[in-house]
Amino acid sequence: MTDEPTPPPAKTLPSGNPDADPNATPGLFPVPPMAEQERMVEAVLFATAEPVSVAELVKRLPEGCDPAEAISHLRNRYTGRGVRLVKVGDGWALRTAPDLGWLMHTELVETRRLSRAATETLAIIAYHQPATRAEIEEIRGVSLSRGTIDQLMELDWIRFGRRRMTPGRPLTFVVTDTFLDHFGLETTRDLPGVKELRDAGLLDSRGMPGAQHGVDEDEEDGAEGQTELFED
Repeated sequence: MTDEPTPPPAKTLPSGNPDADPNATPGLFPVPPMAEQERMVEAVLFATAEPVSVAELVKRLPEGCDPAEAISHLRNRYTGRGVRLVKVGDGWALRTAPDLGWLMHTELVETRRLSRAATETLAIIAYHQPATRAEIEEIRGVSLSRGTIDQLMELDWIRFGRRRMTPGRPLTFVVTDTFLDHFGLETTRDLPGVKELRDAGLLDSRGMPGAQHGVDEDEEDGAEGQTELFED
């Protein structure tokens, strides 16, 4: 009985990868088809924020794969799409198409804390409006900088009121509807009193500088009738 010749062992297909060793021992498993290699490369690039080099892809993919050829096919597939396969240095990465970059822009609301000077100035105007610069400085005990007023004006929390019919006819400052809306107030009469501020821990036992601890209805009516002190 004649012995049949033993067939030669199956060889792995050449990878075509310049980084591959031509003398390397063939792998035990067949090389995945190119379509599968493309999927593998695509998955790696999608999950990695930094560019990935071909050498790194060679290490990650099964033995015998040709990531360079897979990248070439992927670049053609992504042509004209919202995502592009681009070369960055020695690596490759998936990036948004340049003409669609505007979709990635977002508007962030930046929270800005008021300075202590601005907070005190705003409180004085809210509780003593209409208040002049001299009155604000007298209550605070320090001069009022232009930047403090500008910051509150920029926020649209204060505005110019009527001029006082006093020597020099100084301008006054009053709070705006934007200020009332921001703090959920209907009018300035809804502002918390000294007791409420102290109970909330926002005011110490010394009270608020220049605060009026109480105004009866007769005084309020009298204040409302003093329109002759101002002019439009």
